[in-house]
Amino acid sequence: MQRMKCIIQYDGTAFAGYQVQPDQRTVQSKLEAALTQMHKGKEVKVVASGRTDAGVHAKGQVVHFDTSLDIPLEGWKKGLKSLLPPDIGVLEVQSASESFHARYDTVGKEYRYVILNQPDPDIFKRNYAFHVREELNVEAMREACRYLEGEHDFTSFCSARTEVKGDKVRTIMKADVQRLGSELTFTFRGSGFLYNMVRILVGTLVEIGKGERDPVDIPSIIDARNRAAAGKTAPPQGLFLWEVHYPQPEM
Repeated sequence: MQRMKCIIQYDGTAFAGYQVQPDQRTVQSKLEAALTQMHKGKEVKVVASGRTDAGVHAKGQVVHFDTSLDIPLEGWKKGLKSLLPPDIGVLEVQSASESFHARYDTVGKEYRYVILNQPDPDIFKRNYAFHVREELNVEAMREACRYLEGEHDFTSFCSARTEVKGDKVRTIMKADVQRLGSELTFTFRGSGFLYNMVRILVGTLVEIGKGERDPVDIPSIIDARNRAAAGKTAPPQGLFLWEVHYPQPEM
């Protein structure tokens, strides 16, 4: 048996999320169906770096699977692309060590969230950005981002539906927002993220951008360790799992 590592991307619009669900179209079910077909009907399970919700996209999701087939790397990529639907793309296929684990070996992830900030919506961006018609104060949101960086207990920014049993301490190495025309892109790079954490962070920052909260409110929201202290959860379509980080191989 050989372990393979794949970097994939997907448009989450028509998926009920990443993880397999009964009678639902999911990214995992499509991946496993394609691999099972390549293995002549033998079931193949895929493990991802993490789950994404319905409507959430991925530019650099990482998965692994085990195989008994001896296929060149380009053959894997070509075969998968021919069997997968057009809203899943295969960027790279690599051989991995037997011990590699797409989920447990991660040392960090980067998420980006896109907001379309203009009076009228754009129907061609409705599946890839959150439309906010009120003018947002980018400098205020950027100031608030500084308070998010570092190691904190992010309980206030975690959905009550989380399955996390342990502590909710995470480290955010980078939190930022940039404007290009009418589009705002939020970037969050961290050691790990809780369920709905990025969407709650964005929802809270939008309230700051609207002047409904102050940037200096962030520390007290963090200290509250209470979901009710933070803002609303931003919708899924603006969220992209951008990149997954793993330890650098030893030379």
